[in-house]
Amino acid sequence: MVSARELLGYEPIDIHTHLDHGVPGDSAEASPGDRGKKHICTPEHLKKGYDRVGIRCGAFSTFASLLRTDRIEEENRYLFELARTEDWIFQWVVVHPDREETFRQAEEMLRSPKTLGIKIHPAYHGYDITARGDEIFSFAAGLGASVLMHPDALDKMAGFADRYPDMTLILAHLGGEEFLDAAAAARHGNILVDTSGGASSLNNVVERGVERIGAERILFGTDTYAAGFQTGRIVWAGIPDGDKRKILRDNARARFPRAFAAV
Repeated sequence: MVSARELLGYEPIDIHTHLDHGVPGDSAEASPGDRGKKHICTPEHLKKGYDRVGIRCGAFSTFASLLRTDRIEEENRYLFELARTEDWIFQWVVVHPDREETFRQAEEMLRSPKTLGIKIHPAYHGYDITARGDEIFSFAAGLGASVLMHPDALDKMAGFADRYPDMTLILAHLGGEEFLDAAAAARHGNILVDTSGGASSLNNVVERGVERIGAERILFGTDTYAAGFQTGRIVWAGIPDGDKRKILRDNARARFPRAFAAV
């Protein structure tokens, strides 16, 4: 079996994924029964998938930090410590606008090269990003941090990006023209997209992204979906090989040099 490492000559970097670790708030797919056998999100299972494909490392937040607001601080601490001991694991620190301690955690954890930036999930956490965006994005801008956001109110994101040019916003799960509209409208070029999630199976979505905003603004992610499928979608995309390398690896290294310079 040939891995992406052998085929391409370099190791992809997964910029967006999650993990379960046996706590309340693990993903629904981890529940007992057949469903829990079809989508396994433990670190051990995900690492095996990475090794088969040749993915070097991944940037994680835990499912429990997204599905249980009362666990965010605990989950941030868990993942921060895990990233310190596992060289293939990097962290997104989850911030919630109603939980002040998460902001303090972000200030602390972003000092580590293993913490890439801030993760927000307005849909699961139950707040309106259009009402709370200034609070979050101004905080990120003050730290010069990137924010990875589950897609929400995409038509409003260019306005936030323009107000906070020192913040980079990554829109997760590229899947439609509204993602590209938002990225194209950002005057400072500080909106990117990632390819994580099932929408990347659309047969022209990656190619359309490269056409409209350029490969330089697209990052590779798996979102725990099968690593082989997600990697293959980029490897076999109808785009130049140089663009594939940018998406799979080089853009992550350029965006997060402290984390990935030696990767």
